[in-house]
This record gives sequence, structure tokens and C-alpha cells, in this order.
Amino acid sequence: MSMELVVVGLGYVGLPLAQEATRSGLLVTGFDVSPATIESLNSGHSHVDDLGDVDISKMIAAGFKATSETATLSTADVIVICVPTPLREDTTPDLSAIKAAARTIGRSLAAGTLVVLESTTYPGTTDDIVRPILETESGLTAGDDFSLAYSPERIDPGNPKFGLRNTPKIVGGFSEQCTEHAIDFYSRLVDTVVPTVGTREAEMAKLLENTYRHVNIALMNEMAVFSHELGIDLWAAIEAAKTKPFGFQAFYPGPGVGGHCIPIDPSYLSYAVRSLGYQFRFVELAQEVSGRMPTYVAVRAQALLNDARKPVNGSSILLLGVTYKANISDERETPARPVARRLLDMGAEVSFYDSHVDGFEVDGSELQQVNDLDAAIDEADLVVLVQPHDDIMRSTPFDRAAMILDTRGKLEGPNVERL
Repeated sequence: MSMELVVVGLGYVGLPLAQEATRSGLLVTGFDVSPATIESLNSGHSHVDDLGDVDISKMIAAGFKATSETATLSTADVIVICVPTPLREDTTPDLSAIKAAARTIGRSLAAGTLVVLESTTYPGTTDDIVRPILETESGLTAGDDFSLAYSPERIDPGNPKFGLRNTPKIVGGFSEQCTEHAIDFYSRLVDTVVPTVGTREAEMAKLLENTYRHVNIALMNEMAVFSHELGIDLWAAIEAAKTKPFGFQAFYPGPGVGGHCIPIDPSYLSYAVRSLGYQFRFVELAQEVSGRMPTYVAVRAQALLNDARKPVNGSSILLLGVTYKANISDERETPARPVARRLLDMGAEVSFYDSHVDGFEVDGSELQQVNDLDAAIDEADLVVLVQPHDDIMRSTPFDRAAMILDTRGKLEGPNVERL
């Protein structure tokens, strides 16, 4: 008899999980509250970068369906929560989607079911927030009547080398038996399962991973600023340093940080630390440093134009790549938006080229999108490489540009200045 899995939340985390589960022979149902998402998926159309329409069609052929019907939760062997965890305007965690999912699941939860939270959150969420809701709504007890665990998602959109199956999966249960239940489930989907002490340790592992990246990227961003003032090619220094076979891992500066993981996840840990009466100074400083990079990019653009005796006001500036990461269409927290905003505030005529998006909005207004890249390169007073999509790097006539500000360290030439 096939294991029945319900994935709650069919975004960039839930949908790849559902795909791998169908490949592994599980009977998978996707639960979502968005009618548009449900209709699109059931029609064979994908809305995330890592899966195409063909992938969705294969999932449907294997028995996958998307629904908003809660009845499907009552027959599930495993329920995995993959809902969004954004920040509120005051930068505190917004767990409303997790709480809503837990209430919905709890009302239909059957004895013997494994419930796993994968959404990124602060330590204690699984035990102190999700568990009481599930127990109250269901009348069941975690660890006795049903299993509860946390397993942090490690999806890396656009990564051609590491997907869900070959990326080790951390699991931590509410009890030892819960952990074993989660290990049994994930062992069907991934090559390596890594059990840890409990749910809090699994929650902390996710935040540790992203805080580590956050702090080190911020270090490089700050070094980029003063290296430029000192006349040092930081990119060359990084390449030299990474030849050391131990004790160093290369991180790189950029126009800012984007996506969910780096700009948002460390704030969850900072929030938990503040609740204890402490400040997480490393995270807060890293946020400050990387948060001012878009303005620094605009200032560098201004300096380049000034060297050419051109004012920013009225100059034509072309942004190449406006998503938060190369080769994907995700715009969440992309630094391209504050870069464009600052240049527009300075009076520049800003346009963009990005084959991965249909449009790009800044403060409610659509930025001008160029169709003829060659002509746009010829006409621009300054080209800013924000995101080095493969198609941009292959097809752009960079040598024809008057000036290029390369925020990613990918280009060389007499008309190129690296960040």
C-alpha cells in the first residue's frame, strides 16, 4: 500500500518536495489556499523556476493533484507544512501562515500521522506554537497519538547540481520516536538523512546556515567599499585567497542580498535572541552593511558618469538582470529594485533587460523593458550588470558599451569597472 503524503503550501519548497515524492512512488496531494495555484497545477502548468510544465504533467500522471479540500488531510500518512514565513513591516516574524496551516491540519488530523514543519522559523516554533495548535484542534497528543518533527528546507532555486534528493536532509523530532518516524519518511525521498537532537536543533541548523552566509557576504560587501577607495582589486584578492586548501571559503560582494534566505531568515534568529534580552550584533550589522549596498552601487554609477563628464540626471542607465539570483525568475527582495529606485531618484532614465521576467515594477511603476539588447547597449550612457544570467553573459555585446559597472565581478575590459 502506497504512503499518502499531503504537502501544504505549493511554492518553491513544497512543489519540489511533491515532485520527488511522486518520483519515489508516494501518492501525493498538494494542499494550497490559492485557487489560481491549484487550477494552474491541475492544468499542468508550473509557477516555480525549478519545475517546468513537463514536470507537472509527469507528476499528474503519477497521481498528483492539487486541492483546497481539507478532507484529503484526514487520510494522509504524512503531512508536510511548506508555507511562507515572511517578515512584518516592523521586521518581526510573521507566522500567520504556519498557524493557519496548523489549525487546518489539526481539525482533520488522524492518529498515527506524521506532521513535519519545513518552513523556516525561529527555534521553538514546532514545539511551542505548532504542537499546541495541533493538539488543541485534534484532541490528540504529540509523541503518543501522532508524530511531530521539523526538517529545514534546503532548496536552492536554479542550482543544477544539488536538488532535493542529493542534498542531505536534517530531521529533528518532538521525541525520539517522532525522529525515527521522520527518518523513515525522508529516507524514501533523499539519499542522506541527518538526524539531530530535536526540533529546536533542526530549526537552529537552518538559521545557522543562512546566518553564516549572511555575515560573510556582508564582510565582503564592506571590504568592497574600502578596497575600491584603496585601489585594491578585491575580486583578484578573493581568487588568490581561495587557493588555500583549508581555513578559507570564498564569498563575494554584490549589489545587495535577495531572496528569502539571506535577507529574512537571520532576522528570525535575531528576533529569538532579542526575546532573551540580547542583541544579535553580527546579524544586525550584516543587515546594515548589505542593506546600504544598493545605494553604494548608485553612488558608484554616479562617479563613473561624472568621470565621463555626464550628470546622472538625464543619463541613460541600463540594468542587466533584475531577479535576486542568476537564471531564475524570482524577484523576492532583489537588490535591483532599490538600485533602480535610487537611480530614478537621482534623475536617471533607467531601463532593464531580463529574459526571465515579463516586467519589473518599482514603487508601483513599470520600469522600461528593452527588447533590442544590442541597440540598448549602444544607446546607454552606463550599463550596470546586476544579475549575470547565462543568456546575458553569452549574448550581450559588452565590448560595445560606453561604460559598465559590474557588480558581480564577471567582466573584464577597458570599459568595465568592478564593484
